[in-house]
Amino acid sequence: MISLSIIIVSYNTKDITLRCLTSLKKNLQKYPINYEVIAVDNGSKDGSGKMLQSLTSDWSNLKVVLSKKNLGFGKGNNLGVAGARGKYILYLNSDAIVNDIDFNDLVFLFESQKDLGALTVKVVLSNGEIDPASHRGFPTLWRSFSYFLGLERIFIKIPLLNKLFGGYHLVHLNLNEVHEIDVPTGAFLFTKKNIIDKIGGFDKDYFAYGEDIEMAFQIKKLGYKIIYYPLWNVLHLKSVSGLKKKDSNIRRKTSFYFYDSMKIFYKKHYAELYPWFINQLVYSAIDIKTKLKR
Repeated sequence: MISLSIIIVSYNTKDITLRCLTSLKKNLQKYPINYEVIAVDNGSKDGSGKMLQSLTSDWSNLKVVLSKKNLGFGKGNNLGVAGARGKYILYLNSDAIVNDIDFNDLVFLFESQKDLGALTVKVVLSNGEIDPASHRGFPTLWRSFSYFLGLERIFIKIPLLNKLFGGYHLVHLNLNEVHEIDVPTGAFLFTKKNIIDKIGGFDKDYFAYGEDIEMAFQIKKLGYKIIYYPLWNVLHLKSVSGLKKKDSNIRRKTSFYFYDSMKIFYKKHYAELYPWFINQLVYSAIDIKTKLKR
């Protein structure tokens, strides 16, 4: 049985996807493991599909799946996982650069901790700072309120208060130490295939963004823990295919999906906890944020 299946979904990011795969291949040569890489192209128009197919001639571990249309992040990953043979699954963004990670160490963690459901390494942005999306708490109403009002930033360095107001990104925890978190980023999400099978992969209600939060919620619902494991790190060249694109139409669509995912998650897990008027205030606040970002 293959130990690890690495799923990468690309969408109009030919050059950066090539960089991702090139670095990944070198890393896997450095730290050998029984693996396969499944690259799913989501109907790209920039030649990504042909580029991916060209790599298979001298990379037998690479399998390419071509979708005729953009299925979205979650469904694209589900398409890749459908053909995966690995005991473990790594969801890796096409803009994530792996230079020095021994995946055998991550596998060992799962083998030694039976209650481990998923993990992420330290995901670092180009500026050297941690990607905040890789170290999150579940977006409860209080955590979201504290974050979007700026209270998390104000109290980030004050003990106790940073825990009270900074739960959105769990800012009270030491980023140099291994610890439990609620939500890792889908840019680097390592888990077990049998867990994915149990929860059915990424939730199809999300097109882009929010799928990782939903998956983490379902993993924890099964009784597993999720850990942040900063002994290894990955570079995340974030938003090359979304919010920071020069094309204003792409930015608008991406912004819509980003904030719509908040509504979806809230409706699924928190709306029933609050009265109607509170829910309407939440939806209105999300709508306002969406319009301000256009």
